[in-house]
Amino acid sequence: MHGATPSGGVGPKRGPVGEPSSRRRILVGRLFHESHSFSPQITSGEAFEIRNGEDLLVHARCSGTTLGGIVKRATEFGYEVVPTVSAVAAPGGLVDHGFYVELRDGLIALARHERCDAIALELHGAMATTELPDADGDLLVRLREAVGPAVAVGIGLDLHAHITQAMLRSVDISIACKENPHSDVVSCGERVIECLAAMLDGTFEPVLTMAKVPMILPGGAETSSGPLAELHARGRAFAAAHPEIRDISLFNVYPHADDEDMGQAVVVLTHGPCQLAQRVATELAQLFWAWRDRFQDHLLTIDQAFELIAREPNRRPYILADMGDRVLAGAPGDSTAIIEHALVRSDGLHGAIPVTDPTSVEAAAMAGIGAQVTLAIGGRLTPGFAPLTVSGVVAAITDGRFVIGGPFGAGEETSLGRTAVLVVDGRLSIMLTSKPGFTHDPAAFGSQGIDVANQDFVVVKSGYHYKLNFAEIGTPLGVWTPGLGYYTPGLLQWRRARFWPEQEIQKPEIRADVYAKSAKTPTD
Repeated sequence: MHGATPSGGVGPKRGPVGEPSSRRRILVGRLFHESHSFSPQITSGEAFEIRNGEDLLVHARCSGTTLGGIVKRATEFGYEVVPTVSAVAAPGGLVDHGFYVELRDGLIALARHERCDAIALELHGAMATTELPDADGDLLVRLREAVGPAVAVGIGLDLHAHITQAMLRSVDISIACKENPHSDVVSCGERVIECLAAMLDGTFEPVLTMAKVPMILPGGAETSSGPLAELHARGRAFAAAHPEIRDISLFNVYPHADDEDMGQAVVVLTHGPCQLAQRVATELAQLFWAWRDRFQDHLLTIDQAFELIAREPNRRPYILADMGDRVLAGAPGDSTAIIEHALVRSDGLHGAIPVTDPTSVEAAAMAGIGAQVTLAIGGRLTPGFAPLTVSGVVAAITDGRFVIGGPFGAGEETSLGRTAVLVVDGRLSIMLTSKPGFTHDPAAFGSQGIDVANQDFVVVKSGYHYKLNFAEIGTPLGVWTPGLGYYTPGLLQWRRARFWPEQEIQKPEIRADVYAKSAKTPTD
């Protein structure tokens, strides 16, 4: 198992994990959604890319995801890999509860029927439904009840997970990716399998310890600099000095969910009970509190971004993170704010901008490629937004499907829904999509005939992951924009969770709870 990861995360150390003594069976699957509690849109089953059986395994083997790491490493160990279901959707509103129940019950039925030695799942960890604020906890509690205490269960999580007691009571192994942007998701899956392998071989007795600060923070979510970089560095130092520590996962919780006991969390995975784990978890959690005012971002305004683009052409194309309307933070993706600013400029900058608007897609499709149309685009999904009327030429109509080039999400097939490209003023390529989609990858634009390298700017509905996937193409810029995807004082009202500095929060008493396999309940 891994020591410190190249990027600065903490991974399990390599121990005496040999080849399995017999061909063991590992059940694998993925239910992955980051659910925005304040979005007016419900995430239905149609939003999910779903794979089952051998199709799941074929795609996972070439996928830059945690599930990909799980399947690849389990195969290398010689295990029989038993697929259940993979269901993934772009972040968005609460998941339709009936659809979730269908997925959950199907996965659990397979787990009960297959009687495997271990289970390894990729979960985001911040999925909520129209009826359940902690869907991941619900899934894991029911899964544990179905398979019993003897089956080893491991989960690979996003570092923005809302990690709960229900989740940790129900699993043996819990490991999050350590980097944002998420460049280490494959190795996260590999580490889950390595720990499960050690459990099955009798060389690892996992104990999980969690300390949590009950507050959401507004920014500073990147791990390469700022407070999170320093927290991860301290975690690596602890792990390097103490071989009994196999993993330290830091959870900078998703800020647009609203549930009880949400907060910044530290989960330490050790070999056997260890008082050191409680001290480490508590010390790191206390730093989240002590450094809370450092969790801020320094973003450009839209005008400042355009002035920079015009002033420094040698760094083009610039990749503009539309922070307020980030689909990768659960926003609908229907903002026209950047388009409005681009249209009034006289410098003739060329750009590509995605907008979620199924109504305009259908109107463009009815007019046909080459038609001159006037459309009221965007602004129909986010409360407080309004459509923007533009005129242009319909340049493309497609089914919106493409394969993510990566590295983040490499090999994943996904869809923007039916898509139309409208060219306005001969210089702005507006990519109208029927679904909020993954535009953090150049392939989203290339699949619509848009050459991103020849643009002055490209707008993405992503705040961090686009930096990985556009790294060889353009210069990243974080831009403050309105919308549900970024903290704006007074915009949202958290009723269950506590958001700093939106709400006054007294200094909490931080304690660490221990989750041991023998009892599946916290002990002091």
